[in-house]
Amino acid sequence: MASPNSKTTLKDYALRQLGAPVIEINVDDDQVDDVIDDCLQYYKEFHYDGTIRTYLKHQINTNDLTNQRANASMAQSSTGTHISSSMTFKEGQGYLVMPESVMSVLRIFPFTDKSGLNMFDMRYQLRLHDLYDLSSTSILQYEMVQLHVAQLDELLVGEVPIRFNKIQNRLYLDMDWTNAITNGEWVIIDCYRAIDPTQFTDIYNDIWLKKYTTAKIKKQWGTNLSKFEGVVMAGGITLNGRSILEDANTEIQALEEESLIQQTESAIMIG
Repeated sequence: MASPNSKTTLKDYALRQLGAPVIEINVDDDQVDDVIDDCLQYYKEFHYDGTIRTYLKHQINTNDLTNQRANASMAQSSTGTHISSSMTFKEGQGYLVMPESVMSVLRIFPFTDKSGLNMFDMRYQLRLHDLYDLSSTSILQYEMVQLHVAQLDELLVGEVPIRFNKIQNRLYLDMDWTNAITNGEWVIIDCYRAIDPTQFTDIYNDIWLKKYTTAKIKKQWGTNLSKFEGVVMAGGITLNGRSILEDANTEIQALEEESLIQQTESAIMIG
């Protein structure tokens, strides 16, 4: 299949690019599967098309509040002795367990409800004064005013500090879970999540991923053959795995640099 749409067809494509079935590619099927898994992981973690910025929402419930308000004991190292070695420590459990597809969290939106503004609210008054001549006011100027108002509001109200670690899949909200939030309120999370290739199969046909997968399988091929460097096969053929390995490393380095440059350019354009 010319356009891969699954792990299997991507595997077949890459092997054909390396010369199969005309040339025997000395790589085990399990090795190829491992390589493709690594390539997909690299794609979602470092390629600019591997993730998408999205907004996840979670409604706080009573179980959340009970768990987040509790403390967990932290195990203390028994190595060495000190006068304070008998001290005990606890860590707050004020975190939300995030989906594994979430790669990074940028921020959460303030909990304050802005939908029901009263007449004494700063936003209400500024927008009220804008309405009388909105038809003669530049939309760009109006949007800039609203942006400054939003920034001022964040300065006065303050955003909830957050901490996120991909390995733990925990989004820590460093706030007073007893008074700052109540049952039924929503948490809106601004984050990046990995695109699922089983759902969006066009990933397998991405030109960069196809080249990268082919180069990585080529590297595995060269690594396998290098174990038998100098061995003369039937017909007088000498294996040259070192050359294949070096070519693959050069291709991989170029592709990873290309991905890094494109990711940086994409971040600059968005930012």
